[in-house]
Amino acid sequence: MRAVLDTSVLVSALRSPAGASNLLVQAVLQGLMRPLISVALALEYEAVLMRPEHLAVSGFDPSEAMKIVRAFCIRGEPVHIAHRLRPQLVDPNDEFILETAYHGHADCIVTFNRRDFDTAARRFGIDILSPAEVVRKLRNR
Repeated sequence: MRAVLDTSVLVSALRSPAGASNLLVQAVLQGLMRPLISVALALEYEAVLMRPEHLAVSGFDPSEAMKIVRAFCIRGEPVHIAHRLRPQLVDPNDEFILETAYHGHADCIVTFNRRDFDTAARRFGIDILSPAEVVRKLRNR
């Protein structure tokens, strides 16, 4: 499955070790899932996961959060953004996620923000799935 994981999924994985988001991050860390990754997405992961409020809730120190970002960079499939698609989304801060999915020929964007991506993603033939939906799909392979 060719997937782009929205930053909200990684935040959820840090904050809730028992949830579907954490299972997806573990699948990446174990090499069972190879997400699509762009430079903009890696920088976003780093900036958000290093926020003090996320580190405090997760109990992670900065080096542990950076291990996750590095693992996504190493295990992920790099995507080159050949051109921008903007504007497509209501939230301009999410445009790079759609662009990563489009240029990486993603099957889906994994997010909790279905409403923000749905119309534009459908226009490009990209599904919007929750972490739980992706976990079910991976188990049914």
